[in-house]
Amino acid sequence: MAKAYSRYVCQVCGKVSSQSFGRCPACDSWDSMVEEVVEPEVNHSARAVRGLNASSQPRRLADIEGEREERVPVRMQEFARVLGGGIVPGSVVLIGGDPGIGKSTLTLQLAMELAEQNLVLYVSGEESERQVKMRAMRLAGNSASGESALPRNLFLVTETNLAVIFAHIQTVQPALVVIDSIQTMTLPEMESSAGSISQVRECAARLRELAKSSGISIFLIGHVTKEGTIAGPRVLEHIVDTVLYLEGEQFQSYRLLRSVKNRFGATSEVGVFEMQEKGMVEVSNPSEIFLAERLINAPGSAVAVTMEGTRPLLVEIQGLTTHTSFGNPRRNANGVDINRLLLITAVLTRRLGLHLGEQDVFANVVSGLRVSEPAADLATAAAIASSIKDIPLRADTVLIGEVGLSGELRMVSQMPARLREAARLGFKRAVIPRRLRSNEPWPTGIEVLECRSLRDALASALWENSD
Repeated sequence: MAKAYSRYVCQVCGKVSSQSFGRCPACDSWDSMVEEVVEPEVNHSARAVRGLNASSQPRRLADIEGEREERVPVRMQEFARVLGGGIVPGSVVLIGGDPGIGKSTLTLQLAMELAEQNLVLYVSGEESERQVKMRAMRLAGNSASGESALPRNLFLVTETNLAVIFAHIQTVQPALVVIDSIQTMTLPEMESSAGSISQVRECAARLRELAKSSGISIFLIGHVTKEGTIAGPRVLEHIVDTVLYLEGEQFQSYRLLRSVKNRFGATSEVGVFEMQEKGMVEVSNPSEIFLAERLINAPGSAVAVTMEGTRPLLVEIQGLTTHTSFGNPRRNANGVDINRLLLITAVLTRRLGLHLGEQDVFANVVSGLRVSEPAADLATAAAIASSIKDIPLRADTVLIGEVGLSGELRMVSQMPARLREAARLGFKRAVIPRRLRSNEPWPTGIEVLECRSLRDALASALWENSD
């Protein structure tokens, strides 16, 4: 007969070991190995029928109906965009983000909206019923009329025992279940504490089986680690269908809902929201918002067009250079990759002869956005060159392109979509890399200047060399 035994599991990456380590050998995290007691499973027959369908039979792929999956419509178009058009019945969606970023607010808004037509069960493991109702009344309106505006089909339960939650789901028969949060859920038959890798993995797996076998859509709210990733990332990301991150700066009101995994839609999609007193308000045209406070004809300001999934976004990139007071000049990047900033600074110094070796260089993306694609290289380089020359860039010009180590410009993907978005917002000129093949004409309404090198691009964009 099998006996209980102890094992040590890393709470960051899930590494399992028979002995404890002060430092995890897999992810190098300190003091993350926690002891867990594994009990032998007695009822093997019960374990065997825990699958999605105990009476499953192999079927020919050609005989399976391939109709398009019906989605539950969502009025918040920014949320629907990130999900791929709506909520797929039986899907499991994981939403992560920093504490206080607005995860519970956003999911409660979604639950209240869907409860107008469907039964919704909101499970809170962190807050009391009174706290959740106070937030719901604030989202619905003021305290006088907020209670009457609450949907009658929205049910709330404060529980952390997953077995009890399953009983409530069996009773209510909801179309949507919100779990806030997955790290607070526990299974009574497991000895490990709430939030451990074993509990999180097993609870998420049980909820996934419930969703796939019953067609109930489940939203899981997950905590993040100090590195900004969801706690137990590899465990949860492989279990769920969709992984969403809610991002935003602490002192900014804008929030970005970013999709990093989606089995029912495109990845890297982004929805933009603004945190207001009555909850999350979607921003239908984020490019105008991000450029609203831009100071025209100011040195060190450039406009780039980045792609977030299938959506082009216009963002302002600011550059500033100042004479250093230290032996080693500083390179500070906010919203752009520091390695890309170092590369661009080296190219400007070596290929264009700008004396940045004695200058502190700062790069900033306005409104708290983070730009990771190389298409913003040209705008970043132009902003830095504009600052050190103290010459503004043309206000009606956008800059798109990747900068190579030889100072050449390289083409980026989805250029027609970027140019159409720039033309729609009133920009008259676009400086881009020279294309090798003319597959299709450029969009109308915007003058396209194709440049081979970074030097030619700056000559076309700076006011000093403009007509």
